[in-house]
Amino acid sequence: MNDYTTKLTTHREFYPMSDLDWSVESDRGRIISAPAFRRLQKRTQVFALELNAAVRSRLTHSLEVSQTARFIARTILKKLDDENLNKMENAFISTCEMASLLHDIGNPPFGHFGETAINEWMEKCCDNNLMNLYGNEKLKEKLKKDLCSYDGNAQAIRVVHKLQRLNLSYTQTASIIKYTRGAFEEKSGDNSFSYLEKKPGYYFSEKDFVDKLSETLEILPGHRFPLTYIMEAADDISYLSADIEDAVDKGILTLDKIYELIKLESFNVNQKYGTNETMLLDLVETNYFKAKEREDEPYQFNMFLTLTRAQLIYRLVEYVSDLYIKHHDDIFRGSFNNALLEFDKFHECSIAIEILQNISIEHIYSHAQVQELEIKGYSIIQGLFNIYEPLLKLTTYEFEMLLNGERVNCLICKNLLSRLSKKHLVAYKKSVGDLKNNDNEDVLEWYYRARLVIDYISGMTDDYALFEYKALTA
Repeated sequence: MNDYTTKLTTHREFYPMSDLDWSVESDRGRIISAPAFRRLQKRTQVFALELNAAVRSRLTHSLEVSQTARFIARTILKKLDDENLNKMENAFISTCEMASLLHDIGNPPFGHFGETAINEWMEKCCDNNLMNLYGNEKLKEKLKKDLCSYDGNAQAIRVVHKLQRLNLSYTQTASIIKYTRGAFEEKSGDNSFSYLEKKPGYYFSEKDFVDKLSETLEILPGHRFPLTYIMEAADDISYLSADIEDAVDKGILTLDKIYELIKLESFNVNQKYGTNETMLLDLVETNYFKAKEREDEPYQFNMFLTLTRAQLIYRLVEYVSDLYIKHHDDIFRGSFNNALLEFDKFHECSIAIEILQNISIEHIYSHAQVQELEIKGYSIIQGLFNIYEPLLKLTTYEFEMLLNGERVNCLICKNLLSRLSKKHLVAYKKSVGDLKNNDNEDVLEWYYRARLVIDYISGMTDDYALFEYKALTA
């Protein structure tokens, strides 16, 4: 018997509650009212700096993911019919739903291109600054790896714990730790954790917190929290049809083009795996001809998408919930080393996902409109880091003088410091407060100062990053 009372708990860092349902509702309120959550409305999903409000942002995407997560969680509970788990129905479903609202909260401006821009810039900055400091060489290498591994998943933990101080329950926080390897760590080389260690899950700065959380919820090293699998599956289900819909709104694709692409890609993927799965193609053909016959032209795509999406999501949710139950022991333990929708490449649902992924990669993400916006975003992010770089060239002593309002030998450093978020500065001061007399004080202080700059720029919305870049480059 998998005892969810060890996973769905009221534990949190400060002021734990005695009632599980009250704890869950408290988390819900903290998440929905968090400034970092509201900023998702101005963050890129696919199309950066988009003026058409119908085209998805990270916020509207997250809302769709949360609904799919509720559907999956409720379906799992119905099929499991576990009397003890049913008593925690609200906590199980709400934790999955809120994890989905949080899952992109650490994404920087301009999406994955923003992540790349940060990591490439930090690589050079660390070589020019961190690696020249006096201190333990292995520690410097570890911190450099950490700083050059910006990832939205790891940043989400930092946002929730350090920057917003949401004081969420350990249960809710654990549900968004998608990967189990620290950004400062090498992959273990154990193939049984190859997927779970694929990307960084948290930073060096949050290691102690994650260790405490894991110990409290009985999560073994390298293992994942069980409800994270549901959030991940909901994300995988939600974004594919959504990206295609947005591409139609942007004039990149048409209904006829989508139909032709799905026919072609269905053949290609089936040929790749030696299969003959037609689930997606059958849905698409039926709804394509129904829309063509029954609707006026401006509404044909709406009817096609509404029918296809509902039918496809239902099948995917049924499949995912069955997998969750079939592999329940491994998922509960956190050792299931796959995304649910990637587990069986030959299954009709996985093939449907791959077909849609391939179409998005080849015909949406590589479209000239998207690529132009990605180049702009990359330039803006790197440009902002160049502007704030003088703060990272100061010595530990000089930066301390600057924080105390004293003059340093840098004309613009005072002005740059004044623009940083006061909350981020508090997080920095709290992190370096106990470093005095540490043999690696300068190394660790510089690490947290670099985190300070990363936190500020990565926390910007797309439009604010553009505004800040224009303002500071005249």
